[in-house]
Amino acid sequence: MRVLIADDESIIRMGLRAILTELGHTVISAADGVEAVTLAHREEPDIALLDVRMPFRDGLDAAAEIVRNRPIPVIILTAYNEASLLDRATALPVQGYLVKPVKRDDLIAAMRVAVATFHERKTLEAKVDDLEGKLAARKLIDRAKGVLMKTGINEEAAYHEIQMRARSRRTTMGKIAQELIEKGE
Repeated sequence: MRVLIADDESIIRMGLRAILTELGHTVISAADGVEAVTLAHREEPDIALLDVRMPFRDGLDAAAEIVRNRPIPVIILTAYNEASLLDRATALPVQGYLVKPVKRDDLIAAMRVAVATFHERKTLEAKVDDLEGKLAARKLIDRAKGVLMKTGINEEAAYHEIQMRARSRRTTMGKIAQELIEKGE
């Protein structure tokens, strides 16, 4: 994986780089939040490890921008175990929170969990989008059936009519329903 590390302490960056390169990862390093956002955009890492307190832009603000531009798993690193920081982190799409000094095994576990939960979330978001689309189409079809039923046909026949038009035109029932509603047939 391509891993973005952002920490203003060079000793932390060097330690994380040593662990990650030993594990076979490619490491991209930043010393502050602004540089982290720039590198994330340019280098397209697979995951980001961001210190919460950095100059110019803190890790939480950087995480928000990185994820907004190109969603990736993010783990926040901190020497501070403050409730307010944890509250801010949980309000963001962050998949992990590690307190420094970070141990090798903890980092490995956090990265595996972060990547897995990130991909699970993306899968669930895609399913939600699909279901919302189907629900919207279903609502349109119900409205279109009502339009057709005003012509004297029953609900089943109205549904069958929409279905047949969609098949004959090789389009979706939702598109046919939208046209029927707009025309008021």
